[in-house]
Amino acid sequence: MRIAVFTGSRPGPESHRRAAADLATGLAEAGVGVVYGGGHVGLMGVVADAALAAGGEVVGVIPQHLVDDELAHPGLPRLDVVGSMHERKARMAELADAFVALPGAAGTLEELFEAWTWGMLGLHAKPVVLLDVDGFWEPLLAQLQRMADDGYLEQRRLDALGVVPDAAGLLAFVEGYEHPPRKWAASGR
Repeated sequence: MRIAVFTGSRPGPESHRRAAADLATGLAEAGVGVVYGGGHVGLMGVVADAALAAGGEVVGVIPQHLVDDELAHPGLPRLDVVGSMHERKARMAELADAFVALPGAAGTLEELFEAWTWGMLGLHAKPVVLLDVDGFWEPLLAQLQRMADDGYLEQRRLDALGVVPDAAGLLAFVEGYEHPPRKWAASGR
């Protein structure tokens, strides 16, 4: 099993770095591989370094323009270089059995929402999970609940988005995950 990790290219606070390292170590110790954006910077680098130090499988996926900017992690046993950010997300989705978002910025949100939306549309049936560190995702979860309350998002879709504190919680969520039926069916609804 491999889990795609979406997270920031900046380091964030110490508690976030510690949580990222603990998650990656826990996944490696459980025999779960990590697929991530291939960089050596920020929380991405923390995840890769911790998983590698624990003897885990780490697959980086990075577009050529970021390799050219010298952001690729030099110590990865496997680095898939692709042509664009779009290809990066598609390749990560292809390689992963689940997705987890750690703290990050706009890119992390974009990756999270694309993976979650693809599941709603029936393009995959893989779990999508938030690793909530220091309440980082609470404002987002409140906004998503507002979307459900106002009728824009089915509650079952929001309920299918995992929120966990650590690697053990992530693995338990993935193991018990049941994907809701796709949003649209050929019958029109």
